[in-house]
Amino acid sequence: MKFIECPRDAMQGWPHPISTAAKTAYLNDLMKVGFDTLDFGSFVSAKAIPQMADTPEVLRGLEPNGATRLLAIVANVRGAEDAVGYEAIDYLGFPFSLSETFQLRNTNKTMQESLDQVQTIQELCVKNNKQLVVYLSMGFGNPYGDPYSPDVVLEWAATFAGMDINILSLADTVGVAQPGIIASLFSRLIPAYPAVEFGAHFHSTPYAWEEKIASAYNNGCRRFDSALKGIGGCPMAQDELVGNIATENIAAWCASLDIPMPFSLEAVGEAAKKAEQLFRHDLI
Repeated sequence: MKFIECPRDAMQGWPHPISTAAKTAYLNDLMKVGFDTLDFGSFVSAKAIPQMADTPEVLRGLEPNGATRLLAIVANVRGAEDAVGYEAIDYLGFPFSLSETFQLRNTNKTMQESLDQVQTIQELCVKNNKQLVVYLSMGFGNPYGDPYSPDVVLEWAATFAGMDINILSLADTVGVAQPGIIASLFSRLIPAYPAVEFGAHFHSTPYAWEEKIASAYNNGCRRFDSALKGIGGCPMAQDELVGNIATENIAAWCASLDIPMPFSLEAVGEAAKKAEQLFRHDLI
């Protein structure tokens, strides 16, 4: 199991400003846990996501340990040009929506324009020794009435695999994924593209997370995004009913099934306490 911890996803829509010092301290604590990757920040419009405006300052205060790698989200070529200049960043993540409506809403570009951006960003990554992660957002359906089917996902996976993009993460942006569609997609994608690492970035109501994780895992997925305490979600989707799946829940699920993890339950529990301290304003 690869655990991709997503404090950026937790912080970006948080209603209270979080200081640069607090973010930096929290991320440095998380780097001691044993996560494979931290989705730590983003190089996007400060107007659109003001909470992430201090990503460069946060980055300068981080203490990489060589074990946990850093991923930054970018939404266009300009953000990617900024991000590749930082040696500590290993991965750039790009949100590519399978919904035209949401792609325009999220990045102010059409799907074709975004595809052109992905090609340029991939070239930047190769040139600068970074790896691009493409998130197929609205990967399990969308609420806008845009065309969707599993075949659409397979077609776009083929497109990105053909661009030598080797990490694709299916994102359940508004929490609509059902176990059947999850099983169908991973059982078809993983054998079809053995050179591609497929991941799952689920958003979920608190009661539906386990069936999603189990369906993906049982059909070959070994890369999971999550956030401590289940905080976060996509602010551009404007759906307050779903958030990230709690990391501590996935860890407990793995432990119950004797699935090897890169950290102890105790370490995750301590990290969850740090999350409670950072996000204490609104947690009940």
